[in-house]
Amino acid sequence: MKFLKIPSWIAKRQQVWRGLAIALLFCLLWASTSQPSWAARKSQLAQGNAVTDPTAILRYALPIDNEKVYRLQASLENIAYDLRSKRWSQVNSDIKNAALVLDYGQDKILKDIPQDRQETAKSYLEELNGKIDLLQEAAKNKDKEAVWTTRREMLNTVTELEKLMVTGFPFEIPEEFADLPQLKGRATVKIETNRGPLKVRLDGYSAPINAGNFVDLVQRGFYDGLEFFQNQDFILQTGDPPGPEEGFIDPETGEYRAIPLEVLVEGEDKPLYQITMENAGLYLERPVLPFNAYGALALARPGDNPNGGSSQVFFFLFDSELTPPGFNLMDGRYSVFGYLIDGKEVLEKLKPGDKIISAEVIEGSENLVNKG
Repeated sequence: MKFLKIPSWIAKRQQVWRGLAIALLFCLLWASTSQPSWAARKSQLAQGNAVTDPTAILRYALPIDNEKVYRLQASLENIAYDLRSKRWSQVNSDIKNAALVLDYGQDKILKDIPQDRQETAKSYLEELNGKIDLLQEAAKNKDKEAVWTTRREMLNTVTELEKLMVTGFPFEIPEEFADLPQLKGRATVKIETNRGPLKVRLDGYSAPINAGNFVDLVQRGFYDGLEFFQNQDFILQTGDPPGPEEGFIDPETGEYRAIPLEVLVEGEDKPLYQITMENAGLYLERPVLPFNAYGALALARPGDNPNGGSSQVFFFLFDSELTPPGFNLMDGRYSVFGYLIDGKEVLEKLKPGDKIISAEVIEGSENLVNKG
């Protein structure tokens, strides 16, 4: 059975969506006037634009909380929005803000980095200081290509700098799920399809059970040869095994491996399990891993059972009606555990009936903890 039962009021994607989204957005804007901390508004940029770049979402999802590095990252990311509209004065303002962080905020960045990583961190900061001069020069000359390239290089360095701040795993997984595979960190999976390769990055810091289950099944070769299918036009799903079974049957126990809904809410220390954000009364809060990005990878489940997921997963195909700025009607109802980071043009071509040829973990397999 191919299941992803999205509630009918979502599946219509018509005026009801728009009206509800606008109403909720106004509520969200009203609630945001209390000036939340940087840690509590990672999913939006300074101008209020929703972050749709999966690599940016993953940067913000790291279990760190350093205001200066967030300001640096946001300033560099804002450049993309301003550059597309050729607002060079604003581009220069963004670069100036990034430069101010590098001039006056380095000590506050370094304070969250362990002593044995300080020298590496300082080398990254030195690299960023050199690149900011190149970025300013490129913007002065209105060299769009050079600005794009330098900005991307700087954000890659910021990612490495932020990773140095991560020490250990941020929370304890509930004992009732201890026997399920867990990803205690991040991993990258390459999925070879008949249309070409996809590369996805999984975030075990935010969804260790959902991500760990997927990595375990990839390593078992479970997805090799399986077809893609669609129950709704804004998703592309896979993971339905041949035969009558709806998910993975553990060969050691002979039982269906049930995977719970798992959503980490911004500002919380550990994920919600077994309940949607809506049912938990969290209507305006945001998940750390939102459905903002094209190619968000999430766990499918029967619509009436938040803990009935298993092997079936889906890629979210970005929809402007489902994703108004800063809010998504799928958020908190299904658990995102990773993002497509390479192969967008392939995902755009995939249709029902296309197949996964093979899937393999190419990075981060050492982060899988499998006690079962």
